[in-house]
Amino acid sequence: MFESIESVERCLLDQKYIADRQLATVLFLAWSLKKPLFLEGEPGVGKTEIASAVANALNTELIRLQCYEGLDANHAIYEWNYARQIMAIKLVEQCDANLQNIGKTIFSEEFLIKRPLLRAILSSQEKEPVLLIDEVDRSDEEFEALLLEVLSDFQISIPEIGTLKAIKRPLVILTSNRTRDIHDALKRRCLYHWIDYPSLEKELLIIETRVPGASERLALQVALFMKRLRNENFLKRPGVAETLDWASALLAMERDNLDPQIVEETLGCILKHREDILYFEELWTKSEFRDLMLKEVRTSLC
Repeated sequence: MFESIESVERCLLDQKYIADRQLATVLFLAWSLKKPLFLEGEPGVGKTEIASAVANALNTELIRLQCYEGLDANHAIYEWNYARQIMAIKLVEQCDANLQNIGKTIFSEEFLIKRPLLRAILSSQEKEPVLLIDEVDRSDEEFEALLLEVLSDFQISIPEIGTLKAIKRPLVILTSNRTRDIHDALKRRCLYHWIDYPSLEKELLIIETRVPGASERLALQVALFMKRLRNENFLKRPGVAETLDWASALLAMERDNLDPQIVEETLGCILKHREDILYFEELWTKSEFRDLMLKEVRTSLC
């Protein structure tokens, strides 16, 4: 499927994901070299969506590990099914069987609860799965150490069983919103790519692809408005996700043109922090700012 950079671009386009040449290249290399891919960028620019698009393009399983503070091996790699182990011991006792070898029985793969990392390593699928380790920057530094063995040798060590090694290496995609620095030891094991806010042309193409019901006029107005909005000093600048939400909302309201009233009514589709909304409203009350924003949008249609 990913036999060339051009084929990567085509496969992703079939999944309605618009990838530029650099992203397609690093995806092709990650697939060809069997190297993890580390994606950084602002929230809402399509980092998580790329994993879903790749899995669908390859017609394979997507295994997702959502990172959070306090994530440990029990939730990321594996844990023992203690309830089943106790039941097995009691069953042996009731049958008056020999308990001498019960330890070997209950500490086997049959009694393992496989969390995302172990599921990816032991996947029995015909095709390699896509493993998404999402928002790794939200996890603790201790969790990064757990990932080193997985990303170095694609193996997991379980004291009671031994080392389990992947037969087929999954395509691993890690994402980060850069809320904290990730250790160099983890980054060295990955290919790296920064996903930035899209250009005007790319964002217009994204809207036309993901919101096909929107007219060319509305799509261009939305793309221009969002591009201008990202120049302001918001706590959280709106990403592509907000662009698509807004375009879909305007389409649902049967609007084909931006005006001051509709911008004010749908502001919650664009900005998600109260401080940003108050800041925007302060700017919006200034007629020169509002007129400039809408003039830029309308002039582009001429």
